[in-house]
Amino acid sequence: MTVYLDTSVVLRVLFREPRPVHLWGKWDKAYSSALWRVEALRTVDRLRLSGNLSDTEVADLARDIRIVDDTLTIHPIDERILRRASESFSTVVGTLDAIHLATALAVRELENIDLFLTHDLQLGTAARSVGFDVLGME
Repeated sequence: MTVYLDTSVVLRVLFREPRPVHLWGKWDKAYSSALWRVEALRTVDRLRLSGNLSDTEVADLARDIRIVDDTLTIHPIDERILRRASESFSTVVGTLDAIHLATALAVRELENIDLFLTHDLQLGTAARSVGFDVLGME
């Protein structure tokens, strides 16, 4: 099974939040945008600066983010993806989510994606609107 996942899926697992996707790690191949790592590390830094993470937790999360990043097939953000992300979608989608969706669309041109994994309702709805089967919005 081939999946595309956004940052929310990884962070829910790394932060041990309730209801992670039940098939975490059970895929044959997982794609994501180079954006995911930026989003994940910015989240960790934001929590560190607000005093919600200790130095040990920051170090552990940074290590875990590197490990996950090494297991994913990372698709670069290029001009074509940014151009598609700037175009209209049939549903409401924010800027960073549009980059994830445009990346998944670019990947889908090269390889079938069985599932689009996200915990973000707007992104999941937008992904469904362009034909992806979505898991994680519950």
